[in-house]
Amino acid sequence: MKIIILGAGQVGGTLAENLVGENNDITIVDKDPERLRELQDKYDLRVVNGYASHPRTLEEAGAGDADMLVAVTNSDETNMIACQVAFTLFNTPNRVARIRSPEYLRAKQRLFLSDAVPVDHLIAPEELVTSYIKRLIAYPGALQVVTFAEDKVSLVAVKAYYGGPLVGNALSTLREHMPHIDTRVAAIFRQGQPIRPKGTTVIEADDEVFFVAASGHIRDVMSELQRLEKPYKRIMIVGGGNIGAGLAKQLEIDYSVKLIERNLARAEYLSEKLQNTIVFCGDAADQELLSEENIEQVDVFIAVTNEDESNIMSAMLAKRMGAKKVMVLIQRGAYVDLVQGGNIDIAISPQQATISALLTHVRRGDIVSVSSLRRGAAEAIEAIAHGDSANSKVVGRAIGDIKLPPGTTIGAIVRGESVIIANDRTVIEQNDHVVMFLVDKKYVPDVERLFQPSPFFL
Repeated sequence: MKIIILGAGQVGGTLAENLVGENNDITIVDKDPERLRELQDKYDLRVVNGYASHPRTLEEAGAGDADMLVAVTNSDETNMIACQVAFTLFNTPNRVARIRSPEYLRAKQRLFLSDAVPVDHLIAPEELVTSYIKRLIAYPGALQVVTFAEDKVSLVAVKAYYGGPLVGNALSTLREHMPHIDTRVAAIFRQGQPIRPKGTTVIEADDEVFFVAASGHIRDVMSELQRLEKPYKRIMIVGGGNIGAGLAKQLEIDYSVKLIERNLARAEYLSEKLQNTIVFCGDAADQELLSEENIEQVDVFIAVTNEDESNIMSAMLAKRMGAKKVMVLIQRGAYVDLVQGGNIDIAISPQQATISALLTHVRRGDIVSVSSLRRGAAEAIEAIAHGDSANSKVVGRAIGDIKLPPGTTIGAIVRGESVIIANDRTVIEQNDHVVMFLVDKKYVPDVERLFQPSPFFL
């Protein structure tokens, strides 16, 4: 596939890294020649130095015969105009744009149309991060929660703790503990390394366990893997930007929410806009302020300012002062692995959320959704099975007979309204939504080919 990426920032660079090894022809466009040289030295791709929305730049990048244009510059307006120019002048067939401004997003149903602003797929990072955090709050104790097939199936990561019901026991005992609930452990990471789960695999303390189940059964399965945490009630948010404000607005309906914003004018604005959230103007790294607001009673402290260091330091202070769980938003990918698992319970990367959404639109075959897991090392994919036993490598075949790429597990199948937890005897049917876990994303092209019907396959 010939793909043009506009913007060589963290998202554009990470997307290029994900796609360049998958037999794609990648061209990346940016105004910064040094950043382009850095990417060209690192990866096998073309670079074009210039303004992303200019017709001459897009022509040089090959918009005339490109399969897809992905606009992820730091400017919403540049991304929108680039899609317009690609559509009008070059008839580029697929156009994806990252849009951040709530003003544009509020009008997205009427604005992003072929006869208005021709964007085929909209990526809104703030909305993605807000939804992600909301899912983590809904499932106390989860490290990551990903949903598939219109929320019918969930893939959840939890850490197995000392004293937990399954630590020291084989996976086969999961069925004995929960005879009426179907679930499957899709992967286990032990000290950062993947372990292929078998019935005889014994779960150890500190294992990161990924399991798949019908969404309605997630809490029950989590209670088997660790001590189930009490539902959260009191939440403190630091940062009143788009993410903080959006999160407070969604959470204040069901939770007791406090929000700390450093800028006085912004704090006053939010206090008027939010109905049930208590808004403070102040510094979240101020011990006196945290003490006055009873930080020791807070169930979740969420730092989502634009400054990584501020988020990390305020969260560490809140944890030391008694906050039960702390989450931080981190822009720099290198920081995520450094901080998560110590004093910081969960580090959230907006780049990974954005990349997951982008990959959904870039993958070949009928890939419905892609979720980047473990900071991009692994992936969860939902694909639709098409064809029949004569032209498909999967339809009409039992999972045990399908030659899956190394490290790939089929966890669940959604057939109509039914959720089927997969085993080797499960036969895939036409139009099934198949949820898979890949411990190594380099095998994604093999999965894509597996789900593409071929007239030559018998």
